[in-house]
Amino acid sequence: MFDSGFGGLTVARALIDLLPAEHLVYVGDTGRYPYGPRPLDEVRGFALQITERLVREHDVKLVIVACNTAAAAGLAELQAAVDVPVVGVIDPGVRSLAQATRTGRAGVIGTVGTIGSGAYQQAVAALAPELELTCAACPGFVEFVERGETRSEQVAILAQRLLAPLREAKVDALLLGCTHYPFLARTISDAIGRDVVLVSSADETAFEVRRLLEGTDVARAGDAGPASHRWLSSGDVGWFRELGRQLLGPELDDAMSITWP
Repeated sequence: MFDSGFGGLTVARALIDLLPAEHLVYVGDTGRYPYGPRPLDEVRGFALQITERLVREHDVKLVIVACNTAAAAGLAELQAAVDVPVVGVIDPGVRSLAQATRTGRAGVIGTVGTIGSGAYQQAVAALAPELELTCAACPGFVEFVERGETRSEQVAILAQRLLAPLREAKVDALLLGCTHYPFLARTISDAIGRDVVLVSSADETAFEVRRLLEGTDVARAGDAGPASHRWLSSGDVGWFRELGRQLLGPELDDAMSITWP
């Protein structure tokens, strides 16, 4: 599993809770975050580099792209590049959004790269064409999470401004189209309105992984012994360990450095 930083820990938490017997290797590419403002070609290159390394060096049986920007940049290319299943967070999120809305007016927020790619618009058109979709980019949200500022006055003011188009569209369900955003759920809920259902793709992505593994010979049995969790960061390992433990929980007991050529 990989993300540009801490956001993918929301998916890691859901996966550990749903599939506690499975081993997990998590790469937080904090040395190169945020991915959102970067050109999609560059993000695609990062994602391919990480995916191939996970398969080559850690012999993983499945890769989760726990980053909406990376999934939007080239999930199909990643799936073609390696011989193991590669799961993104976009389609699972859209399926959850379609189930959550009552009025059919739904919203998606994400990074500039994710929203600009059109990936969510395309996924909704394919999976839930009945939805009336409003999208908004939220530059700055990721940086607040990466600094551990999830309830500051500054991020609250930013949320009020960025979410205004969604309030005007009267959406009743909002997909958090970046895995960092669940850490801002209270701030986002205050800004969009408490009656709007917030949808995270983390749980549905974990269910998707379970569906892929169930009944296969690569699924790890529940009585096979404790699962191992490895946490790798390309940036400040001490900061990753400290903030990551606060965000994820006790499973993030240590972290190691990963470097790129």
